[in-house]
Parts: sequence; C-alpha cells; structure tokens
Amino acid sequence: MTNVKLGEALRLLGIDQAAARVYLTLLELAPAPLSEIAAATGLDGADLATAYGELIDAGLASAAEKNGDVVAPVAPAAGLEVLARRRAAEVEKSRIAVAGAFDSFRRQRLTAYNDHLVEIVTGDAIGPRMRHAWASARHQIRQFDSPPYSLVPSAIDDALATLARGVTQRVVYSRQSLEHPDRLKQAIEPCINAGEQARVLPSVPVKLLIIDEAYALVSLSIKEADVHNTLLVVQPCGVLSALIALFEQSWQHALPFHGNTTRPGGLPPADRRLLWLLAGGTSDDVIARELGISRRTLFRRLQVLMARLGAANRFQLALQAQHNGWL
Repeated sequence: MTNVKLGEALRLLGIDQAAARVYLTLLELAPAPLSEIAAATGLDGADLATAYGELIDAGLASAAEKNGDVVAPVAPAAGLEVLARRRAAEVEKSRIAVAGAFDSFRRQRLTAYNDHLVEIVTGDAIGPRMRHAWASARHQIRQFDSPPYSLVPSAIDDALATLARGVTQRVVYSRQSLEHPDRLKQAIEPCINAGEQARVLPSVPVKLLIIDEAYALVSLSIKEADVHNTLLVVQPCGVLSALIALFEQSWQHALPFHGNTTRPGGLPPADRRLLWLLAGGTSDDVIARELGISRRTLFRRLQVLMARLGAANRFQLALQAQHNGWL
C-alpha cells in the first residue's frame, strides 16, 4: 500500500495528519529514537509529542522506554478495533445530528409554508432514486407490487441485496403480478426464497414502497399504456401515516404466498405451488404456463386434489387446503 493510501486509511479511522505522518515514519525507521523520528517528519518537540501521544492512545505505537526514547509501532489489531468502533459511533452520532437538523428545518418550513412534503421524480431520475431507497432501508420495507413495471435492470438485485443485509421485507402482490410473464419465476420467487414475506390480493390500490418510517415512494403509473415515468416521494406527514395504515390493513386481509418453497405437510412442491397460484386468483392458463403443463393435466391434478381432500369445488379445495396447512 502506498503512503498516500495508508495515510487516507488512517484519516478515515480518525488519526489526524501529523499523527499519520509519524506512523508512516515509524513503519520506515523504527525502532528509532524520537529525535530521529522528529527529524524525519519535520515536527518540533511539542507537535511530535502530541502526534505520538495520539498514536499511543490509539494503540498503534508503544511508549518510549524508561531509560531511553526508542519508539516503535505495535501490532494494530486491538487498536484498530477500538478506532473502528469509535469511528462508527461518531458517524452514527453525525447521522442523527444531520437528520435532526433537517427535521428542525422541515418543521420550521411547515410552519411557514407547509411545503416540501411531496417531491416529484420523473424520467431517468427514477432509477437512481429507487436504488437509493433500497440501499437506505435500515429496518423494514413495505411494498405493494403490481404492473406496469419500470425498466430498472437492478431492481431485483437491489431487493435481494436488501434482504441479505437483514432488512425485513413485506410485499403484497396483486394477482396481475403473478400473471405477468416471467415475473413469478424471475422476480417473486427468488425474493421469497431469500426471506421475503409475501402475500397476495386480487388487486392493490397503488404501487407503493415504504422505507422504514422515513418516507414512501408512490408510482403514478398509467396501466392502459404500461407507463411508469413519474414517482412521488412522500415525506413524514399525515399522508405517509395514511399510506402505512393502508399497507397494514391490506396485509392483514391478504393471503400468504410461499411461491415455490417447500414446506411440511406431505404435499409435492408442484401441487403446493398449484394451490398457491389458485388461491391467489390466478387464471387456469397462467397456472398451466407457470407449472409447464397443459390445461388438461391441470384439471386432472385439481380433481385428484379435490378427491384427496373431499372437496366438491375449488372454493372448498382452498378451504380444506388451508385447514390442512397446505397454504
């Protein structure tokens, strides 16, 4: 590593420029007397003592011997851990301070103008704003998912990366989501298998993404034209509270959906998937397409399942399947 890069790394850990210069010199000359270190760094006695004292406090250098002034760097493992934790705490404190300052600004603006509660994002700016939203989530993402879909190539990768960070992700899919070509296999099931909690409704009231309790993204899509080119960013206010309440109410009424995952109950995965698609209101043609079977084979499987559960129709089949823990 070059001296420039190492100096930058030390700076990011909270070591000031003078102390970083002393540390680099120690790596080149130590063990050596402090007088030699002073000559090499160009620091006078007081400045050198301050800089070297900072390295000692950080656990990166040893104190001078009692009967001499020979100094040297020490193994940095413990010191780096302390520095990293201290730096992380400082960053978190700074984040809270900046967020608090902006909240104060917004309250003052609301008192005077009552504006900036909703931001409009359009065109090419939508993709980066969506990516930033996924990356900024700290605890939970709540989402209504339905067509039309924006052409953001990294959307699924962003969702999977957010799940990998341990962020809870709850999504209510519309029936049209399950029926959209390849959406189930390429987007929905990978996320469910990665830990997403998914449920299904016949339809959802709006395309929505809620990031923690911080803000929401609302899509102004035109279904008839399959257009998705305007996004509303809703900041904390009564509208955001209403959107959160709307999601939670819809979540309670939605049917759990487990995609292609295998669960206990003695039912083959293909039949379980058939039942989930059926319970989600998916059409026969779409179910047959997703399972890779003909409509005739689909009807035969349904008849076998109804006979197995003693169901006279599909409605009873869904009830019995749920009763037996298959849904």
